Amino acid sequence: MSEVKKPKISALLKENPVVAVLRARHALEYAPVIEALAQGGVRSIELTLSTSGVMEQLPTLIDKFGSDVELGVGTITSAEEAIASLDRGAAYLVTPTVNHEVVAAACKRGVPVYPGGLTPTELLSGWKSGAPAVKLFPASTVGTRYLAQLKGPFPDLPIIPSGGIEMEDAPAWIAAGSVAVSIGGPLLQDAFKGGNLLELTKRARFITKSVHTATQERGAR
Repeated sequence: MSEVKKPKISALLKENPVVAVLRARHALEYAPVIEALAQGGVRSIELTLSTSGVMEQLPTLIDKFGSDVELGVGTITSAEEAIASLDRGAAYLVTPTVNHEVVAAACKRGVPVYPGGLTPTELLSGWKSGAPAVKLFPASTVGTRYLAQLKGPFPDLPIIPSGGIEMEDAPAWIAAGSVAVSIGGPLLQDAFKGGNLLELTKRARFITKSVHTATQERGAR
């Protein structure tokens, strides 16, 4: 059997290794929040299917923001959801578990996919199936030490921790070996409840700077 050709992690995510996870009542609320995040340097945005209207609004949001951000779709649990997201222009896919049909659908289109797993078996399975990186989920339940220990037997396994990560902990995850960090509530806070979007931009700048610094320090070691 020929090896599955892996899509690559986007240059945008490599340059700005933070994924903002957005959950709201409806996707119509997304645009101003995405703009505020992008102004702060967070340019990889995950739109979760637990929000109403994501499929309908995705093409409009892609047209609005163009190449300034990459809009992916998360909380994908079936090949049908994956294909529908890809058909509407999703830049990447994220799943809460390792779903080989979803990974195959994304790889067939050459689109990055980040399947979620917690155990070494799950994470390695997701990577071997064709994903360019895997999502460690829920990351906060195991912590940075767990990721560092995974890097012992799997030094080349690209991992993006997600779930319960606090703003101040992001640099430690990079130092432990992750290729990026995925963050939701601590970054977004009250952004979808009338919160000050200028403050959101400040938080985005803070996490972008702290993650860049951690990446540089890791490279210098």
